[in-house]
Amino acid sequence: RTFISGADLNDEILVHMPRLHDFTFYFACENFIDDTDVCISTDDIQETFTNMEYQPITCMVDYVKSCKMICRVFTSPFKFNRLEQIGNNIPNIVFNYVTDLKLWDYDPFKYEFFFRLARAFPFLKSLSISNITPPYFTIHEYRLRDKDWCSIVEYPHLISLNIRDAHRHYIEHFLN
Repeated sequence: RTFISGADLNDEILVHMPRLHDFTFYFACENFIDDTDVCISTDDIQETFTNMEYQPITCMVDYVKSCKMICRVFTSPFKFNRLEQIGNNIPNIVFNYVTDLKLWDYDPFKYEFFFRLARAFPFLKSLSISNITPPYFTIHEYRLRDKDWCSIVEYPHLISLNIRDAHRHYIEHFLN
């Protein structure tokens, strides 16, 4: 399938569990895209979960170089401690249980992304960054670059940082 469907989840799994009262889940699927003209949005996926009787559903859809799609669907609040292959597309929610995070994207991570990251993952202990693309600055952003470097992004619980597969810009970002 191209993405995780709430109808399939209900028809194939939940219908066989009539006594189920609580269902907390996190599904992730990675698919190659045959037709690059067809884009599935988070709204498209969330609409298939309208008949869920459990917690609210949140989803994230990432397109990688227009040939691959990564779709994640999970109950809110997110109650798992690990997330992998997360790109620039972080929803505006707080992941209080996530302590291990692996970032990966072809699109560059800009400075404000790391502020959003610190707010979204307040209890992060282990962070891995895989991105070999340096941030592209517009003329306006380039002038603010030095000013931004003076602001500190804090990760109070971080004990492990893996930047082995990161562009030197991100290494400087964390060391400065």
